[in-house]
Amino acid sequence: MILIGEETNRPYERPALSKDYLTGKAERESIYVHPEGWYAEHDVELRLGVAVTSIDPSAHEVLLGDGGRVGYSRLLLATGSSPRLLPVPGADLDGVLYLRRVEDSDRIRQAFQAAKRVIVIGAGWIGLETAAAARNAGVEVTVLETAELPLLRVLGREVAQVFADLHRDHGVDLRLGAGVAEITGADGRASGVRLSDGSQLSADVVIVGIGITPNTQLGEAAGLEVNDGIRVDQALHSSDPDIYAAGDVASAYHPLLQQYIRVEHWANALNQPQAAARSMLGQEVSYDLIPYFYTDQYDLGMEYAGYVAPGGYDEVLFRGDVGKREFIAFWLAGGRVLAGMNVNIWDVNDDIQALIRRGTPIDQARLTDSGVSLTEV
Repeated sequence: MILIGEETNRPYERPALSKDYLTGKAERESIYVHPEGWYAEHDVELRLGVAVTSIDPSAHEVLLGDGGRVGYSRLLLATGSSPRLLPVPGADLDGVLYLRRVEDSDRIRQAFQAAKRVIVIGAGWIGLETAAAARNAGVEVTVLETAELPLLRVLGREVAQVFADLHRDHGVDLRLGAGVAEITGADGRASGVRLSDGSQLSADVVIVGIGITPNTQLGEAAGLEVNDGIRVDQALHSSDPDIYAAGDVASAYHPLLQQYIRVEHWANALNQPQAAARSMLGQEVSYDLIPYFYTDQYDLGMEYAGYVAPGGYDEVLFRGDVGKREFIAFWLAGGRVLAGMNVNIWDVNDDIQALIRRGTPIDQARLTDSGVSLTEV
């Protein structure tokens, strides 16, 4: 097996880049998937620091940036995604940072050590986790978000408010409905942000987290079907029988949800390639794991399981104490549980996933009654 990667680091896990590694709680070695010697011991040839520039499906070869060619019988595209760039003047100034790779996390952590004021543009998961890390480092933080609430598209109004309150309670200047017109600078370095309403904010560092775009370029050029990612079936086959895709770049048919979804989270990147590997070896595969992710911000830890398209639910029900941030939220449609999020309540995620798999209307009184165990429900 040959594993080709543009990055110079051996494979590592990204969640810590906005969590423990960014805050200095985790050492560099802890982020790597395997020890350095594991790959040779398991007959995996690592080719790092070299990009694949194109795929020749008819020849069953990939072309490399150094001019080399590598043949394949089966090819897995796990090219991930790239941060969306902020399309305003000044976005290319020094001190405007994005978080995707380990080197980005290093730069941001170093910036926190010297900065007094940080502006974070975007109140998604990366933006909020970065803001929490900055506050934990004692830095003044302003978060700018165009929507009415952070995470509004992902969580809906009912639960998004919890995260707005959380960050304000920890001293973040959270500005909602705020558009960015320009990154201001002096001597080639960012010095702040000018908002769409003309107001000015000063900062030592500007961090941008406005989403990601799947890296589909290789697949598109090779003639693969692409629609919000490389389209693959439940066995992770693309439209080419010998090319597969997994992770952020894959828009995969989910047999339980009966729709194509692209999941941008660690658990998917961990589990989907294992299914792809089995499929590449000719085994029967139907990847139907329920999407899962987690976050840690200040004293709030949570897990989320399920999938809800923006606006794709009828109601949100709560179990527990929302004010104390010790609760479970359930998103329902037609009485069925589509997703659940446990906040500072643990060892319930398996039950939440069982409720989602059930796929039939639920007894809502029992669902919201903390005196009835979720297992009984």
